[in-house]
Amino acid sequence: MKTTFNSFYFSLSDKIGKHSVYLMRMALVIIYIWFGLLKIFGLSPAGDMVAKTVFWLKPEFFIPILGICEVCIGLGLLVRKLIPVTIVLLLLHMAATLSTFFILKSSCFEIFPYEPTLAGQYIIKNIVLVAGALVIAGKYNEDYYTAMSLKKEQEKFTANSAIQNQQILNE
Repeated sequence: MKTTFNSFYFSLSDKIGKHSVYLMRMALVIIYIWFGLLKIFGLSPAGDMVAKTVFWLKPEFFIPILGICEVCIGLGLLVRKLIPVTIVLLLLHMAATLSTFFILKSSCFEIFPYEPTLAGQYIIKNIVLVAGALVIAGKYNEDYYTAMSLKKEQEKFTANSAIQNQQILNE
């Protein structure tokens, strides 16, 4: 039984592993676009918390702008060339989101630091978003360096071929 389970699990995990970063990327796209649209249309359950956190700006102005930024992050994750810039924006967004813990501590915790409210749990789950962003950054960074390595190898090959051709012509 254990052998059958392990065989099934490793076969499944191998197949999932090939698509896991893409699935993580699409999950972040969905979350960012969805939550951003909720803010744009004034339907976000986090609107009050955002308004209290960024109390120096008018919520009717700031919350839709934040929503537009979130939609842009979601769309940026769809375009491979924009992923590096988008990941930086996502991480900045997450850092700003975590500021709520310090500004609205009583809204985030029943008993600090181990009994979060629903709003606190909403913020804590952002750790998963950050981890996902870092996984995506690592994957696309790996792709970039692999492509750069290939390009350097091709340039070396081309340069060596040119030198060999020149030597043949000189003989």
